[in-house]
Amino acid sequence: MVEKVITLENIQLVDFLGIENQNIKEIAQAFPDSKIVSRGNEIRIKGSTPQIIEINEILNSLIIHYHKYGNITQENIQNYIKSDDEPSTAQSGNVLIYGTRGAKIVPKTNNQRSLVEAAINNDLVFAIGPAGTGKTYISVALAVRALKNKEVKKIIITRPAVEAGENLGFLPGDLQEKIDPYLRPIYDALSDMIPSEKLKFYRENNVIEIAPLAYMRGRTLNNAYILLDEAQNTTPMQIKMFMTRMGPSSKMIITGDRSQIDLPKNQKSGLIEALNILKGVKGIGFVELDDKDVIRHKLVKAIIGAYKSHSEKKES
Repeated sequence: MVEKVITLENIQLVDFLGIENQNIKEIAQAFPDSKIVSRGNEIRIKGSTPQIIEINEILNSLIIHYHKYGNITQENIQNYIKSDDEPSTAQSGNVLIYGTRGAKIVPKTNNQRSLVEAAINNDLVFAIGPAGTGKTYISVALAVRALKNKEVKKIIITRPAVEAGENLGFLPGDLQEKIDPYLRPIYDALSDMIPSEKLKFYRENNVIEIAPLAYMRGRTLNNAYILLDEAQNTTPMQIKMFMTRMGPSSKMIITGDRSQIDLPKNQKSGLIEALNILKGVKGIGFVELDDKDVIRHKLVKAIIGAYKSHSEKKES
């Protein structure tokens, strides 16, 4: 068994723990295979690593709740327990999942909603659009929801490390240190959706795998939600290799931006070729996002529009 100690600071213990520690007993009843003991301002948890992570999340949520509202009720405890058990049931409207701070993660535009529908109805989806349209973020949220709902057993996220020519050996550090700079946007999205300790547990146990595209070769990816980001920077051979990794009970989303191809000028984009070849294939969804879907700073939309106009003038 693993043990974790949580120290309560700046908290009136009776308001948080309840009379005769009733609030802690309430949590303990929900996790009969673990042991939760309160002594002074310390709460000790003993149990398996996954359960300790869940209990820790509930207690952290209750601490945040206490600092906001000044007390904890048994109803609050039950709500947080249910929220942790079923974080992605999305009962209210278009909610995909609830983020690490309880924020609702929802599709905010019609095209983002189209992406969600396409992912539900197809096993392979292409989401194409400029920076800031939320295509990667929504795709990650869909993958996390599928994992939490036990629809898949793992999430695999990859992107081509074009700046390093997919040859990462010359970079300093171990494999993780080599690829982290290219995968930072993925980590940022996951951190919004999964508490840090649970994300660490998932990474260490390969429930969530993040790797450069070169490491997908030769594998069959079963029972997984698989995301390829920045696909405009794949070669035709790479994207074909990636798509043919799909195994039984798996889903894929491929995201890309036609306007940000970083390949050498004499190299054709695998994404552009795949869109032409696979158009009309049953079971594959295609979603186009545009500058109306940009949800970053308002200047991002203006920048995209200005570059688009400039490009159109050059071509005319």
